[in-house]
Amino acid sequence: MEVIVRGLSHRLHRFDVKHMPYVLIAPFFILFAIFGLFPLIFNGVVALRTWRLDDPAQDGWAGLANFERLLTDEDFGNALYNTFGIFVLSTVPQLLLALCVAFLLNRRLRGQTWFRVSMLLPYITPLTASTLVFLVVFGRDTGVANWVLSVVGVDAIDWRAGKLQSWVAIATMVNWKWIGYNALLYLSAMQTIPRDIYEASALDGATAWKQLWRITVPMILPVVIFTVVLSTIGGLQLFTEPMLLDSNPASASGGSNGEWQTIAQLIYKVGWKNLNLGYAAAMSWALFLIIVVVAVVNTVLTNRLGGGKR
Repeated sequence: MEVIVRGLSHRLHRFDVKHMPYVLIAPFFILFAIFGLFPLIFNGVVALRTWRLDDPAQDGWAGLANFERLLTDEDFGNALYNTFGIFVLSTVPQLLLALCVAFLLNRRLRGQTWFRVSMLLPYITPLTASTLVFLVVFGRDTGVANWVLSVVGVDAIDWRAGKLQSWVAIATMVNWKWIGYNALLYLSAMQTIPRDIYEASALDGATAWKQLWRITVPMILPVVIFTVVLSTIGGLQLFTEPMLLDSNPASASGGSNGEWQTIAQLIYKVGWKNLNLGYAAAMSWALFLIIVVVAVVNTVLTNRLGGGKR
């Protein structure tokens, strides 16, 4: 009996050591397979089919026809152009300003805690609420932005009337929300840099600007690359801000002539307004590939620029 108990105990111990870790992490992978991996694979299958909700009889295999259509689709080309335009106007200033803000917060200032907490206020503010506030700011007749421009002698701007001004309005909304979040990420990385390095560089005559680009950026480069990748993913998937800027958000048209319609908006319009799920799925896969390529390019460029400043 004692031998049986010892054998059972030994088997339970082996199971606990070898298999229990997999049992404990299994729920994550099961949920990921159900809600992450399966929808991704199924979306890929849909992209290769002709699938219209308004005409179920058209369901059939399409092969690469949906992807070939993207190459000549003017609406997709316009949405791609708008997406990259807004992406550049938002992501580049956003990360540069976040870096400068973090560098200032990392210095000895009065009320540091208050400033650091205030950086998170835009991030924790509901996106819909903050966007609606900005709609008032960018109003054509009574908006705060046009009032400020009138003070310096600039005529009022219709922020929904053209590409550039609508891009600026949307980029402002995005930057307001994410500058503080990225600044705190940079700040947490900056605080791991020994103060002795800054003191030694100051004795050598390095200014604060040189310290930022010659010391700080190279030493927090992994965090910079992390924020570049996140900003790339978020910037190219932009949806809520351009949707709410429109006076008729349900149309997902991005203005009367698609002045600020993004790819995410076009996917929504094609899939759930035009009910062409096959073509919308092809657009989503194209957007996925674009995000991967741009993220890799941005990572390589950031790594080289950061490494070149060492």
